[in-house]
Amino acid sequence: MKAFKIALLLLCFSLTIVACKSEPKYIKQAEVTFTKEGKLTLFKSTTDTIITTLDIEIAETTFEIQTGLMYRESMKNNQGMLFVFPNLEERNFYMKNTRFPLDLIYLDQNKNVVSFQENAQPFNEASLPSNALAQFVLEVNAGLAKEWLLEVGDKMDYFVFKAKD
Repeated sequence: MKAFKIALLLLCFSLTIVACKSEPKYIKQAEVTFTKEGKLTLFKSTTDTIITTLDIEIAETTFEIQTGLMYRESMKNNQGMLFVFPNLEERNFYMKNTRFPLDLIYLDQNKNVVSFQENAQPFNEASLPSNALAQFVLEVNAGLAKEWLLEVGDKMDYFVFKAKD
């Protein structure tokens, strides 16, 4: 009986060692997809002509604001994420866990462009300040601010399709 218990213990021990040496398991992160929640239009301040119209996802809860576009692989050029804050203050964003380059457009309480940061690089944790008081931040694919000839003073308007539950 003693020999049987020793054999059983050795078997359990060897199975444990084999199990520990097996390849590590990797958990694939679920892909975060774009959710169209509204429409946003940018206008030239000097002529009031439309610069562009975008489908937008809105970040307004603490979790949405902290997460932003993190963990996403890409975004279409006709899409953007609009961060809506309850107050006007200087803003600082960074690109932690953001996998593609962005332009960040800072807007005041009147929805006028006060500044923008172009070509923010993926995974870069350096601060991207608004350098002015802002209540809204629009994130779009890098290069679009230049393509649109965006200028401080240009305006935006947006509407939400349906309030979030």
